[in-house]
This record gives sequence, structure tokens and C-alpha cells, in this order.
Amino acid sequence: MENIIIPKSSLDFLTQLKENNNKLWFEAHKPEYLKELNHIETFAGALLHELSKTDVLETASGKKSVYRIYRDIRFAKDKTPFKTFWGGSFTRATSQRRGGYYFHLEKGNSFFAGGFWGPNAGDLKRLRSEFAHDAKPMQKILRSKSFVSTFGILQGEQLKTAPKGFDINHEAIDLLRYKQFLIIKRFTDEEVLSPLFLEQALDTCKNMRPFFDYMSEVLTTDVNGASVL
Repeated sequence: MENIIIPKSSLDFLTQLKENNNKLWFEAHKPEYLKELNHIETFAGALLHELSKTDVLETASGKKSVYRIYRDIRFAKDKTPFKTFWGGSFTRATSQRRGGYYFHLEKGNSFFAGGFWGPNAGDLKRLRSEFAHDAKPMQKILRSKSFVSTFGILQGEQLKTAPKGFDINHEAIDLLRYKQFLIIKRFTDEEVLSPLFLEQALDTCKNMRPFFDYMSEVLTTDVNGASVL
């Protein structure tokens, strides 16, 4: 694992691309892009291999996990054609395993994240019903040593007041207000470029599992605990 690294050139290329975000420059530097892309895909492949030892993932390879660098500008005000970060994700397999792993690599803004960016109305209702019934399992996860030391706090958009049908004075109102459920671990450039980064990234993903496993259990059962799959 120590031989798999993110080289400084991979972050430097993004800085150059940010300063020259046009097709002409990109085509002239396509060989450099492909070289750096290979480094990212190799890293992602190694992480996928290690993570697959403890989780079941449907992402086929590191190459498949990395997002295209080309932006969809059809409906965007920003018409720059290229993303200025390396991004990718690993999808957990089958409807029994909810949540997914996401990575974002960029000078001064690198992080790993997981969770539920846009839960549908049904999932949100189910989660809130569970929190209102018994928030202790979720609170235990969020207060655990591994969660706090890795992610700090649960993040995501929240309502300013109580969701419809719930008491503003409910003891779990802080959880009930969430509309998104995100956990994020940020890394410095020094950490990203370190030979230890792959191991740190793997540990970060592993520390997401108690959160994922709990959310998966709730979202695959009804209020009586019976499977809905």
C-alpha cells in the first residue's frame, strides 16, 4: 500500500487547469492529463481493492470510479469546460447496503465523504420516524470516539424549525431537522501527498460503516422492523 501515492504533479496539474480552463490548452496538455489520471485511477483501484475486503461494492474498478473531467455545461452559468478536481465514488452493492463513498482531491480542498445527499421523501420520513421513536442508536454512533475523531459532527442541510408533524420540543429535534446526512473528513495537501494517505483514506471509509450500517437497517425495514425489500 505504501507504494501507491498521489504525486504532487497530480494536484499541480489541476492548478494549471484552473488557470487555463479552455479546450485549446487542455488538448495541448492531454498527455499530461492522461498521465495524472492514471495516478488517480491507480490510487482509486488500490483503495477499492482494500475496501472490498470489508464491504461489498458494485464499482467495477478504480478506473470506473473516477468521474469524467468534462463538465456538463448545458444548463450551467459557468461555461468553463473542465472540472478542476479529481473526484470519484464507490457504490455499495444491492439495495440492502445504503450509502456510498465519495472522494474529492484538489489542492487546499481534499476530502472523503459519505452519506445521503438528497434522500427522497419516503426515506426522509422513515428516518425521522425512527429518530422520533428512538434516537439513541444514532446518537451513540455520532458520539463514538471513531466518529468524532474522524468526522467531528454530522453535516448537511437542516430545517430551521421542526419538520411537519413533529414537536419542536422533541428531545431528538436536532436529528429530526436534518434534510441531508453527510459525514466528511478533510485532508491537508501534505496528508494527500504522503505515502500514508491510502491507509488514512481506507481508515476513513471504514469509520463510515457504523453510520452506513445503521442507516441501511432503518431504510430497509418498516416501523415494526420488518424488511421492506
